[in-house]
Amino acid sequence: MKLSHLSLIACLLTSGSALALSSDTQQPVYIDSDSQQLDMKSSRVTFVGDVKLKQGSININADKLVVIRDAKTGKIETIEGYGNLTTFSQLTDDGKTLYGEAKELHYKMADDELTMIGQAMLSQDDSEIRGSKIRYKISSQKLIADSNGSGRVSTVLQPQAAQ
Repeated sequence: MKLSHLSLIACLLTSGSALALSSDTQQPVYIDSDSQQLDMKSSRVTFVGDVKLKQGSININADKLVVIRDAKTGKIETIEGYGNLTTFSQLTDDGKTLYGEAKELHYKMADDELTMIGQAMLSQDDSEIRGSKIRYKISSQKLIADSNGSGRVSTVLQPQAAQ
């Protein structure tokens, strides 16, 4: 298993204090889909068919989306997206767009952690990282990209991002 630990994510994808838009988690979550199924016992809602999620500046598009809530508090714990390519985008506090795509997306709201699996790609400012699996801790700007032994992790740094 080949791992690439990229602790200098600020040099690769962001500049300075480019954190995710801090007001996003305080916004309501809007989800549109062709159908939805609710399992009240497990506090899971499954949305199927051209699913579009929006929360503040966060946008997720998927073929299938599963929202898991804490049974006691009702807070969203995890959002799981599945599709040919599931996409994620979010503005940063400095107005830049963080964009990711993969076959599977797992967004842990409380941990502010995005995990993308299968043809994973994360980009900002025309710089990008590709691998089999990418885990990105948005608030602390820490990233781990993994090739899972099938290929390599690929990074493209544009000149303005590398300075």
